[in-house]
Amino acid sequence: MIVVRRKAKGIGSWRIIIGLRSGTHFTSPRMYLMMHLLVSLCLTSSSSCIKMATGCYTVIKIDAPTAKLSEGQLIDGRLECLYHGWQFEGNGKCVKIPQIPADAKIPRSVCVKTYDVKESQGVVWVWMSQTTPPNPEKLPWFENFARPGFQDTSTIHELPYDHSILLENLMDPAHIPISHDRTDWTAKREDAQALLFEVTERTHRGFAGWWGKEKDGSMPNFLRFDAPCVLQNNRELVDKDGEKHYFTGLFLCRPTGQGKSMLIVRFGGTKRSPLAKLFPKWYFHQNASKVFEQDMGFLSSQNEVLMKEKVPTKELYINLKSSDTWVAEYRKWMDKVGHGMPYYFGHSTLSPPKLPAVVEHAPAGLIAGVSASSPAKGGIGTMHAPNLANRYFRHVIHCKGCSSVVKAFTAWKNGLSAAALVLTALAILASSRQWKTFLLLSATLCLGGAYACSTAVAMNTTNFIRVHRRL
Repeated sequence: MIVVRRKAKGIGSWRIIIGLRSGTHFTSPRMYLMMHLLVSLCLTSSSSCIKMATGCYTVIKIDAPTAKLSEGQLIDGRLECLYHGWQFEGNGKCVKIPQIPADAKIPRSVCVKTYDVKESQGVVWVWMSQTTPPNPEKLPWFENFARPGFQDTSTIHELPYDHSILLENLMDPAHIPISHDRTDWTAKREDAQALLFEVTERTHRGFAGWWGKEKDGSMPNFLRFDAPCVLQNNRELVDKDGEKHYFTGLFLCRPTGQGKSMLIVRFGGTKRSPLAKLFPKWYFHQNASKVFEQDMGFLSSQNEVLMKEKVPTKELYINLKSSDTWVAEYRKWMDKVGHGMPYYFGHSTLSPPKLPAVVEHAPAGLIAGVSASSPAKGGIGTMHAPNLANRYFRHVIHCKGCSSVVKAFTAWKNGLSAAALVLTALAILASSRQWKTFLLLSATLCLGGAYACSTAVAMNTTNFIRVHRRL
């Protein structure tokens, strides 16, 4: 579902579509056809990314107002509209219209426009400019990910707040010790302190600079924001043997609607803790989901305030030089380039949305209000309620690995529960004390296994709720 706003004029850029890490995360392109596939601030109609029978990826768009191809399905490598069954190949050619006579030719006017797509370092990018030819040199390249021995853990999340709010959150290192206290092995609230910042680069494409803790007296972290969707934080360490190790936190963001965004997170390095190898990948995925849930209520409410007040951020934010430098830089950057966006809230200027979010793109205020008033499991409703306050719909349905894990643990839980019932019944019928003891012990072990599976399912699908808000 594309947010229709403005075309890019003259200047092109590569935009993130999906991440490709088979077996670890990111569902197939078909899943993205059923979800919010590709959203760009520069598009003018609905688009879909599909994997053709040849194995290549293609992005197509259609201007028809009655049906979106992003709601379609793949049939033999072709994208089919679920409304009338029209089918399109990767080059945009319509090859099947069930409603026309068998001897009739398909009009050229029903063909759709395609966009150039490239895959690089496990990520699929699309060139969005209507007027500028694709420039392979502009394709994002992340040096640390190409280093020998570099390993990363990647997750994907759909979030109920605006793209700009998401980027602000990712640029803000000051909130980590408080909001994410003990969530991982590094965040501790007693480490909250003043920070040092040095901006070394400012352009129309973003900004970059160094930062670190004031107590350490150094700035070992390098942050870079490249519009419209790439934020990375890099660090280089030298061990006692003089060997260099490289670490990167990479955030690939894109809007999926007004008040909604999609995020691909990739944390990795050339050196990995031995303890990390002891945990399954789904554990790190659910922990990442927990991190975003810890911030979700604050950020959704912040999104709501921006939409309600309709004033520049300098009238709402108190930006401290010792903690909020990147946030201020980001909003000031918006002052310079915001005129090319469908809407924006800059440091000193703004251009609010001309139209409110439609039902499909529910306002963040609604999500924030219900989530804040209902601190129940899953946020709003049950695990399978279609809303972005629910971990299942924010992460699991987009993640091939976690989706498989939930299905597997659910099947094991059901099987072990059934086995426990059968063993208990046999224990009741058994005449020998030894058999009764054996069967009851076996039933107990099955129940224990079922409980463990149920706990694993809950870890992957249940929202984190702060202690003071738990029922």
